[in-house]
Amino acid sequence: MLISQTSALITGGASGLGKATARSLREAGAQVTLFDRDNERGPMVASEIGAHFAHVDVTDADSVAAGLKLAKEKMGAVNACINCAGIATGEKTVGRDGPHRIETFQRTIDINMIGTFNVMRLAAAEMQGNDPNEDGERGVIINTASIAAFDGQMGQVAYAASKAGIAGMSLPAARDLARSGIRVMAIAPGIFLTPMLEGLGQEIIDGLAVDVTFPKRLGKPSEYANLARFIIESPYLNGEVIRIDGALRMR
Repeated sequence: MLISQTSALITGGASGLGKATARSLREAGAQVTLFDRDNERGPMVASEIGAHFAHVDVTDADSVAAGLKLAKEKMGAVNACINCAGIATGEKTVGRDGPHRIETFQRTIDINMIGTFNVMRLAAAEMQGNDPNEDGERGVIINTASIAAFDGQMGQVAYAASKAGIAGMSLPAARDLARSGIRVMAIAPGIFLTPMLEGLGQEIIDGLAVDVTFPKRLGKPSEYANLARFIIESPYLNGEVIRIDGALRMR
């Protein structure tokens, strides 16, 4: 799929990995609609990069459907979906204060895994109506997993479970949607320098980078964006999870 012919929706597009991906795709000539719950940053980022904005809660089917309707009206079609919306939580299975709160676990699953699936299923249904390109392709969906899906650390049981679910969707969803010419991929980032981490200070950031094999630093959101763009442009990539982590294996 050519970037210049791409009309993408990006969840979590107001910050971090989503914002970097939106900027990269716009600079390459794609149309972009940001889905985010942030009614302040979302419109500002959209205006800054020349994109559209829809206030969307990924866990709410009606909200996502309304966002898709707006995206199609603004861009004419939706043929790419990049799911970056998510939360990070830290809580042990049994900690000093007792067992893991079920409410925290449920919320993490609801936003990260079910929210991703909710957007994926509705975006795929919309993509089915697209005209196929020369490869028979009607769309591509890129979900954001995490290396925590494979080697989650202590206190990451909810987060790791949610991201493992996203990783596990890739192949069966790709098989489900093959008939419609829709690809499904996932990216599993390591530790990336997002706004949340930038606020921790350089000493903590340097400490996080110690276990990264090479290069000895945290990932840049632009590197995630470059990979997302490569996936869009590579029609033979399908049903797979790609780690982007500097060979980090968490302990």
